Amino acid sequence: MSLWNEAWEAAKPAEPGPRTWKVSELTREIRSRLEALGRVQVEGEVTGLKTAASGHVYFTLRDLDAQISCTVWRSAVASALRFDLKEGAQVLAHGKLDVYAPRGTYSLNVTRVEQAGLGTKLAQLEELKARLAQDGWFERHRPIPTLPRVVGLVTSKSGAALQDFLRTRSARWPLYPVRLAHTAVQGPGAALEIAAAIDRLDASGVDVICVVRGGGSLEDLWAFNELPVLEAVRRASVPVISGVGHETDTTLCDLVADVRAHTPTDAAQRAIPERAVFVDALDRAQRHLGRAIDAVIEGRARRIDAASRIHLSVRGLLDRAESRAGRLANRLLAQSPNARLARSRAQLERAGPRLAQALRGALDARARRLDRVAPRLEVAGRRAFDTRVQRVALAAQALNSISPFRVLERGYSITRRVSDGTAVRSGAELSPGTEIETLFAAGAVISRVESSSKSRPGEVGS
Repeated sequence: MSLWNEAWEAAKPAEPGPRTWKVSELTREIRSRLEALGRVQVEGEVTGLKTAASGHVYFTLRDLDAQISCTVWRSAVASALRFDLKEGAQVLAHGKLDVYAPRGTYSLNVTRVEQAGLGTKLAQLEELKARLAQDGWFERHRPIPTLPRVVGLVTSKSGAALQDFLRTRSARWPLYPVRLAHTAVQGPGAALEIAAAIDRLDASGVDVICVVRGGGSLEDLWAFNELPVLEAVRRASVPVISGVGHETDTTLCDLVADVRAHTPTDAAQRAIPERAVFVDALDRAQRHLGRAIDAVIEGRARRIDAASRIHLSVRGLLDRAESRAGRLANRLLAQSPNARLARSRAQLERAGPRLAQALRGALDARARRLDRVAPRLEVAGRRAFDTRVQRVALAAQALNSISPFRVLERGYSITRRVSDGTAVRSGAELSPGTEIETLFAAGAVISRVESSSKSRPGEVGS
């Protein structure tokens, strides 16, 4: 029986064994399986962070039990890394898995990196945004003053946003009054500092407030989404312009503000008027006023001339009446008998003086009326002329009050190169040995630069 069993077992067909793979076949199969996972997001701690000479960024994500290599290709660095990625940071990486066949390793091709916990913050942001919209916080849009006395500026004195704002001011209206309230614009506690700066400027008497900072990641701009900043913008008694980030960045501060500017430069263009426009308008008004004054004077002259012609016309009428009376008397004397002639002569003698007296009375009345009217016409013309002259003087005084030369009288000065007369706005523009001319309210001096500095002292004053 055992021999039979052995023969039977030997005759059974052999069971198939495991498939034999070529290395390349197995690698392709693994790659296909990993690609089937699609986009994944992996959370872990950043280690081994480095940037290659080619511009690619490499790092490893790890937790307690495993790790995975990650790559951010150079073309995706700008969009994937919107904050300063550091060693040891806890992040959430989004991307697709890939297999590197020559080494038989797999890695994550990263397209976006977020700080861990950002998803929760974004959800809270959307909830706050919906609540504010329901309460009508995004519907207030007060007009910006055409010619504000002082422009308030909330930003960091060390940031590029301040330089962009001041550069735009110099182009539109040099030395226009700007009052800076320095504050941190990112990091812990920045929201409370920004809110306090807005309140300070609002209490100082500015006519408009600009809240600006340059572009950055969502985390960098987060302070402008926090409630203290939004409440400060909401309670400001003057219009608020928000110029936070770039055109593609939108914060809740942009939505609560009266005007949203795309950039700090755009905020300056909306707040600071263009001096050339006002100068042209003043010139046009002066020309129009001159033409109006000339027209009034010409009108008064025409009325006086017309009155004079009326006077001459009345005198002519009287002369013609006297001449006609004389002719009638002569006719009566020539055609009537003696009695009739006597009666007619008596009537004529009685009527003649009355007629002459009436005509002279009418003439005198017209003459007296003309004498009364002529001075009033002259006085009215002079008064209108004096009024227009006073308006021109007031307009010239208003223009002079905002002239840059009035700023020189308060102790400021203007510095320009001797070689070409261009204005100097920063010490960084000058090199030792350059000859410069400094203009004061009265007089000027020429000097030579010994040294220069890029730093700028203090806050911008009004």
